[in-house]
Amino acid sequence: MLIAAVSKKYDITIDTLRYYERVGLIPRVRRASGGARDYAEGDLGWVEFVKCMRGAGVEIAALREYLRLHLEGDATIGARKQILIDQRAKIAAKIADGQALLDKLDNKIKTYERSLLPFENSLSER
Repeated sequence: MLIAAVSKKYDITIDTLRYYERVGLIPRVRRASGGARDYAEGDLGWVEFVKCMRGAGVEIAALREYLRLHLEGDATIGARKQILIDQRAKIAAKIADGQALLDKLDNKIKTYERSLLPFENSLSER
């Protein structure tokens, strides 16, 4: 599959796909006879994986290390799992921080509702 089709399929820009390959987030993609990238099924799996992980906030350095370890083979399964565990913990902490902020905003909104509602009601009574 050529890069334009991959870009469309995964809703990723062509520049992003090239970047993923250049910085080591996906393995080098085979080239067609004219030099165009020709993504095989395994390449598509990597694109999907990286898109998902980046969307979840997984760090580029962690993904590069994950790929490097993957290419070394099955002896690195434990290390790869640990990368995912570490990244999960970071994302869970961000979610907890976000939830705390959301709770503060909700409380602030309730405060406004408690103080503004009586005021608005008094205006309609006039």
